[in-house]
Amino acid sequence: MKNITLRADENLIKDAYAMARSEGKSLNAAFREWLTQYAGRQMQSRETEALFEHLRAGNSGGRRFTRDEMNERR
Repeated sequence: MKNITLRADENLIKDAYAMARSEGKSLNAAFREWLTQYAGRQMQSRETEALFEHLRAGNSGGRRFTRDEMNERR
């Protein structure tokens, strides 16, 4: 694991310590959880964009739709 140094407002740090303590964990553990979620959002964003690109391309997985099916409105 790599150590990093962060700077933040002293009151914010105190509040964060109190919040982490109320959840039964250290501020370090809470930060690692947040960092994991934060980094995961980028991955999720890429996967979502790939899905939309796939859908925009109109890829039906090989299934052919009839004219009626394509024009069907729900």
